[in-house]
Amino acid sequence: MINRKKLLIDEDELREINDFLLSDENQLVTDLLVLIDKYGGVREINRKAREARRLDNLLTMLDSKKSPYIRDLQWLQEQRDNRVFISIPEYRRRVLDDKADSMKFDDSFAVTLEISACQYFPWLITETKQAIEKDEIMPGRFIRVRRMAEQSADDDVIAFAAAMQIFGSSYVETLDTKGTYPGPDGAPVNVHLGGPATITGYFGGVGMPNEFPLKWADEFLYYYTKYGVKQVLNINPGSVLVGYMMHKLGIDIEFKISVFMGNDNPYACLWTLMTAKLFSRTNGTSPLIGFNLSNSVNKVTIEVAAQIRKAFDFEDVVRIEHHITETYKSIVRQPYDRLSDLLDLADHVKNISAKHEGGVVQNETVREHPSDILDYFRTKEDILKAGHMPLLLQNYLDKHHALNRTAEELTKRGLTFIAAPELHEL
Repeated sequence: MINRKKLLIDEDELREINDFLLSDENQLVTDLLVLIDKYGGVREINRKAREARRLDNLLTMLDSKKSPYIRDLQWLQEQRDNRVFISIPEYRRRVLDDKADSMKFDDSFAVTLEISACQYFPWLITETKQAIEKDEIMPGRFIRVRRMAEQSADDDVIAFAAAMQIFGSSYVETLDTKGTYPGPDGAPVNVHLGGPATITGYFGGVGMPNEFPLKWADEFLYYYTKYGVKQVLNINPGSVLVGYMMHKLGIDIEFKISVFMGNDNPYACLWTLMTAKLFSRTNGTSPLIGFNLSNSVNKVTIEVAAQIRKAFDFEDVVRIEHHITETYKSIVRQPYDRLSDLLDLADHVKNISAKHEGGVVQNETVREHPSDILDYFRTKEDILKAGHMPLLLQNYLDKHHALNRTAEELTKRGLTFIAAPELHEL
């Protein structure tokens, strides 16, 4: 066999890379540093973000705008404080009856229950009321794909950030600078795209040509310092590298690599995680906190990705995220249901997320309007004008149902999950 030692990266070659990164002649790094200085430098950026993220400051912002969402958030706080949500031990007894008392549950392999996409804050309130009424589980992680400029205009972005503080759940926003429509500065549509219909399915990633990665960084810094938005979706190798670099420079950015980036094999996973390792901080952290593999991966690829992650000491840093359900239309072949794969992986792959982006297929097929990934790209105005908001809310509640199906099946096998930490007592 060929000697694998030939793959050794020479220290001189690593030195050349470092020399290039540190060179004053490196315009790529210079442009990023100039952008960071525009927002006051690393320390000031992180300080502003911490202040903006505080619940009292978020509520003050809404109050100053006389937002009707204040009442909803106060209600959420009351429900949390009154412990009206089902506890995890109670949930286990509900699923398993007396058997729950004798079963052992290993939290070291807890699966994060993730839902996507919670586009509108009122949907969250409806979901919460249903969970209280039916003793259901609320997600430990929420993904959002609504236009940032649009949801800033109606204060949805602030209300959702506040709700996540109350829930203790993590959440991810999707920046507008991804080329499917103009960003907050009116930038033109990405020339690589003919609209969202050209980027759906099993593909190799979304184009962000020319200056788009820096525009993405600029937009992140704006929402990071204004509303404390810390976790954002990342869809392109260029913006992923910029995210690594910003974190290495000291900005506490976190991001989730989207399924849209198309990491569909173990070698792609090695490339992504290897670069994360090269740009990790001295304390071993990386801004890559969510790694969503392609819908086309099988169990073996997920297991190998987990092995690579462990070798780089990222097991507790990088969450492997995988779709259990997908929207019924415009992205994957149906029927698509990966619950059985998750159940096979969940007893030995740590820090994995079960993402629910569609309803259970049996429910989707009877809906007047099955879930559709293209709905993510519609404006609120268009949805209201068409009278489709109730239909899209039903799609979202179908995802909530799919998430609770996953929680139940995990519990039946003695496996554990991470739900909204501040709502469901352990």
